[in-house]
Amino acid sequence: MTSNATAVWHGSGKEGKGTLSTKSNVLNNAHYSFKTRFEGSEPGTTPEELMAAAHAGCFSMKLSFVLGAAGFTPDEIETGCAVTIADGVITKSELTMKAKVPGITPEKFQECAAEAKANCPVSKAYNCEITLDATLL
Repeated sequence: MTSNATAVWHGSGKEGKGTLSTKSNVLNNAHYSFKTRFEGSEPGTTPEELMAAAHAGCFSMKLSFVLGAAGFTPDEIETGCAVTIADGVITKSELTMKAKVPGITPEKFQECAAEAKANCPVSKAYNCEITLDATLL
């Protein structure tokens, strides 16, 4: 399986602007720029925001598979992710997850969450600190 996206950039690094598009058209000429990325002063996305969405989505899906293999079906998994960039380096991806999983013990839930964190494909791709705050509802 291969996923595809395209970035088009016009102009200098600080004054320029670009768009991001995906083959699926979920992103279709989504705006990004220095101002969206480092100042938050205009509408648009950032590479780090897309990384956060990818990590939250991948982790949630992996946790569902891990729970299923352990004999549990989650009612809901809600994962937030914050990706931090400092001095031009992505330093951290912080996962915060809440889940409703009928019949699971808190210990088994934490074990499954840790396994999903360690083994989701996005976690394996990131070269930064990855943290997880997992809450069983």
